[in-house]
Formats: sequence, structure tokens, C-alpha cells
Amino acid sequence: MIQIQSLGKQFQNETQITYRDMIFETGRSYMLLGASGCGKSTLLNMIAGVLSPTTGTILIDGKDMTAASQKVKDRFRIEKIGYIFQDFKLINEMTVADNIGILRLEGIDISGMDEMLEALDIFEKKDAKIKHLSGGQKQRVAIARALVKRPDIILADEPTGNLNFAIGEQVIRQLVEVSKGKTLIAVTHDDRLAKYFDEVIDMNEMTSGMQDVPSGKEDC
Repeated sequence: MIQIQSLGKQFQNETQITYRDMIFETGRSYMLLGASGCGKSTLLNMIAGVLSPTTGTILIDGKDMTAASQKVKDRFRIEKIGYIFQDFKLINEMTVADNIGILRLEGIDISGMDEMLEALDIFEKKDAKIKHLSGGQKQRVAIARALVKRPDIILADEPTGNLNFAIGEQVIRQLVEVSKGKTLIAVTHDDRLAKYFDEVIDMNEMTSGMQDVPSGKEDC
């Protein structure tokens, strides 16, 4: 379970976002819906320990992660969180298998890679270079890389942002399916995908304060 309590983030230009308290239960999928600048991506980055909140706490299974050292946060993210980025963050000149295989350098067991690629209908591209894949195929590889380590928490930042709706809808269905039993939090602005999630949270109603967030900090 993830609990957000009195959370706030202030950036160097004095832009500030304040969040209402929220709870994300284990085994449920959540869509964070809202306009650009409403704090969706910033929230994901704070849950992942990439950004530190200015105020408030983030409790994960009762542990205050905001009080932990950066080293502890980084290790927790590596071991317990699967992060799916909007821009994929894949290495174009490497194969699908090699992009996932990089996780071995972090001590991650990837023995379930083939099974995950099969579940996402991308196994036949295992030995293909990323640069030869379509946008939808790249997104499936990014999902496989995030989930192969069997994380407890899956964070997805605009997982369909670079895809047309038909392909994006298929990717979301697969993401929700392979994430069953985990805590899935997905950021999007497309309310047509809401039916695939257990709960939809309108972040326009869950945040307050200035929302003109500096470039590179919040691109939701």
C-alpha cells in the first residue's frame, strides 16, 4: 500500500504543487488523469524516489520512504519498482534481449524474460534491434523490461503517449493484465482508457497551488 500524506513539491523557480492525501492499495490499478502541469509525473517521480518532496510523507507498506537516504531509495526503486517511461529509454543499437539484459548489471534476475515477452506479444522480436521496431513494439519492450524483475509497484508515465489510440489501447490492456496482483499507477490524459483501470483519479482535483511547472520537471 502506498499512502500520500500532506505532500508538496516546490521547485527552484518557486513553483509549488500541493497534493491531497491519497492511498494506492496493493493489487489495484490506478489511472492518474489530468491536464498538463497538474503534478501527475512529479508524483510518480516522488513515489519512485527520483524527486524528493518539499513537505509531507510517502509511506510504502508503512515505511516512510521520504525519510530514507537516497541510496536506500535508489535500491528500493531497482528492486521493487518497475518504471515505464514515455520515451521508452531503450538503446536503439541493441537488441530487445540486450536492452532487458542490462538489468543483470543491477543484480536483477531476468529469467522470466521470455515469458514476459510472450505475454506482451513481442517474443518474436527478441533478437531484433530496437531501431527496427514500431512505436507499439518499443513500448511493449519497455513494459517487459519494467515487469521482468517482478516489481511490487509499477509506475507508467504516459505509456501510450507516443502511440495512436488503437495501438495504445491494446498496450494498456496488456499492461493491466500482466500487472495483476501488483500496484499499478499510470499517468495519462486520455480518459478513453479509464475502463481498463480499477480506479481513476482526477489529478486536477487532487492538487493545488501554482502549476506552471518548469520544463523537465513535470511533463504530464
